[in-house]
Amino acid sequence: MSEVSLLEVAGLGKRFPSRDGRSDARWVIQNLSFSVRDGEFVTVIGPSGSGKSTLLNMIAQTDAPSAGTISFKGAPVSNGDGAGLRPGLDCQIGYVFQDDTLLPWRTTIDNVLFPLEAQGRLDAHGRERAAALMDAVGLTGFERYYPHELSGGMRKRAALIRTLVYDPPIILMDEPFGALDAQTRVQLQEDLLRLWEAGRKTIIFITHDIAEAIALGDRALVLSRAPTHIIGEHHIDIPRPRNLRDIYAAPQFASLYEAIRAQVQ
Repeated sequence: MSEVSLLEVAGLGKRFPSRDGRSDARWVIQNLSFSVRDGEFVTVIGPSGSGKSTLLNMIAQTDAPSAGTISFKGAPVSNGDGAGLRPGLDCQIGYVFQDDTLLPWRTTIDNVLFPLEAQGRLDAHGRERAAALMDAVGLTGFERYYPHELSGGMRKRAALIRTLVYDPPIILMDEPFGALDAQTRVQLQEDLLRLWEAGRKTIIFITHDIAEAIALGDRALVLSRAPTHIIGEHHIDIPRPRNLRDIYAAPQFASLYEAIRAQVQ
């Protein structure tokens, strides 16, 4: 993993106008700072309403910060004035949402290839990459199925590789496995880690689940209640590759879990 920061968030803040127009604007995020190294898997955990999705939206350039700066590869890309937002930062930032957001009228393979089509980059290499990714997550044979014909786990896999197929340097993931049953969730976590190990993309992964934050991440950041800032940073020294089905037995797991739980509460 590179020691060079790929992403820097400094003094970030976000506020929203009051509903009645008379009260002061409400700060959801205030004075939030962290950095992410190239190839690092960072998990972010915090209470409901702490602005986790808002944070990702600002990094993804779909929302403007009210204060602070976001820098990518050493160059500022967003600041408090909100000018010049570039959603996705010219395809350098991928986003996997809570919902799979597959287009219902397109088949699985056509959904996976959609970003390459939209970017005008669909060629033989792109099709080969898509086929390899589909095979890696067990979707070979389901290329011509429509989303309503797939299970929830299969739709999540398709949504994940739809982002991976165009190879963005950073991938943001907003609780992508939160609505799944426990068995499917573990399988998708294993799929994600296997794909990450193969390509070592930089990932920022939002979760409510402390065990998931430990199982997946190199480092876990803990957010406070609003106005949100970082109240904890935990380096996860569990060796990789990890057996997620036995992660609870890792010697470091219990102490990490208790330390994060104390801060989240």
